[in-house]
Amino acid sequence: MGNILDIDKVFKALADPGRRRLLDQLNADNGQTLTALCEQMDMTRQAVTQHLQQLEAANLIAVVRHGREKLHYLNPVPLFEIHELWIKKFERKRLGLLFDLKTKLEGQDNGNEKT
Repeated sequence: MGNILDIDKVFKALADPGRRRLLDQLNADNGQTLTALCEQMDMTRQAVTQHLQQLEAANLIAVVRHGREKLHYLNPVPLFEIHELWIKKFERKRLGLLFDLKTKLEGQDNGNEKT
């Protein structure tokens, strides 16, 4: 990934709850057709198709033709890249602070037990 435009496409794709729901559906059952995905969504076939196009543009799904059908597969790599580039660095600091707090509180508790 690395490219800021790619990251922006992923964040934009993830910003919509309908697209997140489609990703959840593919995570639960990968390789679904448009018809199968539409059955689980409360929107028109055209709307689902547009959401899938945005997910594909963000590289969050891959489409494979199987005869006359198009199968949609989840591509978790961009999510992992976002985790590595963004979430992990914020998480590390937060977890470090929580560890320090835990250590301090346990030190105080241990000191209270001795008195």
